[in-house]
Amino acid sequence: MAASLPPLPGPTALREVRPDLALVTVGQPAQLRADAARNRALLLDAASRLLAHCGAANLTMESVAAAAGVGKGTVFRRFKDRAGLLIALLDHRESLLQAAFLSGPPPMGPGAPAAERLHAFGPAVMRHELDHHELILASRTDPLRAYAVPAYRLRLSHIAMLLREARAEGERELVAHTLLGSVDATLVHHLTCDRGMRIEQLEQGWHDLVTRHGVAR
Repeated sequence: MAASLPPLPGPTALREVRPDLALVTVGQPAQLRADAARNRALLLDAASRLLAHCGAANLTMESVAAAAGVGKGTVFRRFKDRAGLLIALLDHRESLLQAAFLSGPPPMGPGAPAAERLHAFGPAVMRHELDHHELILASRTDPLRAYAVPAYRLRLSHIAMLLREARAEGERELVAHTLLGSVDATLVHHLTCDRGMRIEQLEQGWHDLVTRHGVAR
């Protein structure tokens, strides 16, 4: 399991953020013993099957326990509550996205210029949020918590690093928050499903926002 991130640096420190970011998990669970890890995998496998069958809105701790053949208390001990279970389900999906922008191939991964990586980052996150919007939205019991989880902090630090390397204009922490807000799962879902926009329109919007801050493709 990857180490947790240090506290998010302030506006001044973000100007000097280093590119040595580490893979983190959504819920940042502690290192598990082999038997505990197997039990966790069993429960998540059962939860994933139920999620595909009945959707996130109908996923309960009781149904996961029944599907996994364990007592309800076992599920609560492992995940504490339903929100913890949903966050754990997001963990694997988020780790794939993180691996893509931290160590994957260009243009999103290392090896491409910072401007190209930044332009590639937004569309990838949009599609990730759209693909998993139901799970993401169901896990957000506390709106403010979304800004504190390690996965968000990693995305923020990554964007701030690319903005610095690309010599972007403006206060980079604020710009990074603004850019992340434009690809948030709630907004992406609203614009594509409720407003009928194509994902390509949202991607172009990302490119326009990045370019307006002095980062041309």
